[in-house]
Amino acid sequence: MMNQSSSTMIMEESNFFLEVYLDPFNKRIRIDDYRGNLHLLLERTEELAHKHQVEKLIMKARSEDFLHLFEKSFQPEAVVDRYFLGSNAHFFSKFYTMERKKNDHWITEDGMIQSIYQLDTTINKPYPPKEYELKRADESCAEELSALYREVFQIYPTPLHEPEYVKKTMKEGTVYYVFFHQGKIVSAASAEINSFYKNAELTDCATLKDHRKYGLMKIILGELEDELRRQGIFCAYSIARSLSFGMNAVLFQLGYKYRGRLMNNCYIYDKLENMNMWVKNLASC
Repeated sequence: MMNQSSSTMIMEESNFFLEVYLDPFNKRIRIDDYRGNLHLLLERTEELAHKHQVEKLIMKARSEDFLHLFEKSFQPEAVVDRYFLGSNAHFFSKFYTMERKKNDHWITEDGMIQSIYQLDTTINKPYPPKEYELKRADESCAEELSALYREVFQIYPTPLHEPEYVKKTMKEGTVYYVFFHQGKIVSAASAEINSFYKNAELTDCATLKDHRKYGLMKIILGELEDELRRQGIFCAYSIARSLSFGMNAVLFQLGYKYRGRLMNNCYIYDKLENMNMWVKNLASC
C-alpha cells in the first residue's frame, strides 16, 4: 500500500498525459485530468490501481468518452455541469473490493434527496447576531482553522487537522471565509479553485454545534460565490455527506442542483461515507 500522504503525480508517455491524485488515506486513486490515447491511459491507470492496492478508482471524464468507459466496466456516479471550461465532467468509478461496493444507506439517502427537494427555497437571507464577524482567513488563522476541523470532524478525508496543510492550500489558491465569535473561529468553508478549467469546489464546511442556528454556513458560501464571480469562475460544485440532511438542505436552498452520489467515497466524520454532488452555475444567478 502507498504511504499515508496524498500526492499528485503526472504520467506522460508519447501518446497520452495523465494527472493522477494518489489518496492512500481513502484507499483510492482519482484521475483529475487526461488527454491522448484513452485505451492506453486507462490501462496504465488500472496498473496503478493494482500496484497501490486501492479499493476505488475515480475518473473525471469528458462526455465524448462516456461510452468507452462503460466498455471498461466503469460506472457513472455523478456529473458536474460545465466543469471543463464549459463542458460537463462525468465522475466514473470502478471498485476493486466487494466491501467497497456494498452500502446499507442508499435507499434512505434517496428518500432524503426527495425530502430536500420539497423544501422552501424562498427563505430570507439570514442575519446572525452582531457578535458574529465574517472575514476572509489568512495564514495566521491556520492553527485555529485546524482546531475547528478537529472539533467538528473525528475523521476528515484531507489533513485539515494540520495547520501546515491549511497554509499549503492557501498558498495554492484555496480561499477560506470564516465567522469569528468572541475572537474565536466558529464556522468556516473554502473554495478550492481550479484556475485552468475555471471551476471551484466549495468544501471544508464546518460549524461548531452551538452556533448552527444562525445560518452562518449559507452566508459563508454566498461570500465564496461572490469571490468566485470576481475571479470569472462560474462553475461551482460541492460534495456533501449523504447522511447530513442539514448540509444538503443548505446547498439546495442556495440554488445548487443534485447531480448524483459517490458511493463509499471517503472517510469523513466517523466512517466511510457516500457523498452527494451538488452543482450551481454562478453566471445564471
